[in-house]
Amino acid sequence: MAAIDHAPPPFFKQGPAPLALLTFYVTLSIALFVVDLKYKSVDLLRQGIAVVVDPLQRLAQTPGAAIEQVGGYFTSLATLQQENAELRRAQLDTAPNLARLAHLESENERLRRLLDMKAREKAEGKVAHILYATRDPFSRRIVVDQGLQAGVGAGQPVIDESGIVGQVTRVFPLSSEITLITDKDQVVPVQIVRTGQRSVAFGLGEGHLELRFLPANADVQEGDILVTSGLDGVYLPGFPVAKVSRIERDSAYSFARIFCDPVAGVENFGEVFVLAPRPPRADLPALKERAVADEGKGELRPKKSRRAAKKP
Repeated sequence: MAAIDHAPPPFFKQGPAPLALLTFYVTLSIALFVVDLKYKSVDLLRQGIAVVVDPLQRLAQTPGAAIEQVGGYFTSLATLQQENAELRRAQLDTAPNLARLAHLESENERLRRLLDMKAREKAEGKVAHILYATRDPFSRRIVVDQGLQAGVGAGQPVIDESGIVGQVTRVFPLSSEITLITDKDQVVPVQIVRTGQRSVAFGLGEGHLELRFLPANADVQEGDILVTSGLDGVYLPGFPVAKVSRIERDSAYSFARIFCDPVAGVENFGEVFVLAPRPPRADLPALKERAVADEGKGELRPKKSRRAAKKP
């Protein structure tokens, strides 16, 4: 039996042998490598191939990049949500402290202004905290936490950082009652800063004051500032009291109606400054004796004149 020949028939033998092709391509590659390394002559070809291949590379990398971006998005979203929740919890935890800090800063600023007012007016006193307002709808009174134990007495004036608030009218062992200047029974001797004219401010019981007993043609304008005149012996002179807000003049009446708004925060804030009583003047007894002597002389003069009139 003849042996079977496994070699391909002559019809299918085309081209060089595979080993020859491998040798040729290896040699060609080494030659191109040496030429490119030495003369840089294949850069143009490389750039052209890169331009053609770059879109294909990008297209091949698109699925992986898309998957990576989606994963990064969800990771970032989860991280941001967690950070947002932590910040929200931190904000809620610090909110009470921040609110109290703002309140304390405002309170400290008001206390500093109160102390500045004390230094300017050369007055002694102490800071008191407002406990509550009385429930009487027909009066304007507040209760503070300073009383007999702190040396507070009836009649002492009360101010804030802007001006006069009221006057102590009733004292208890641990608290005091202050009647505001807007109370209908409260009267404050005042002076108009612009003109120096003295008058009396009466509370209206509605958060306002009124200047009374001023002639209809009095030199008073809206916006005039009223300060304490100090004639009552209670308030030191120069404390701001009110600002003229409205004037009603009627020729049928002898006096003008002048309405004022208090300068101090009589219905606001939570601290006031209770001034110490005004010390008596050292020359007050001498002034009283002089006034009595002048009054006596004034009473004797008419008698002498009458006798003189009867002699002829």
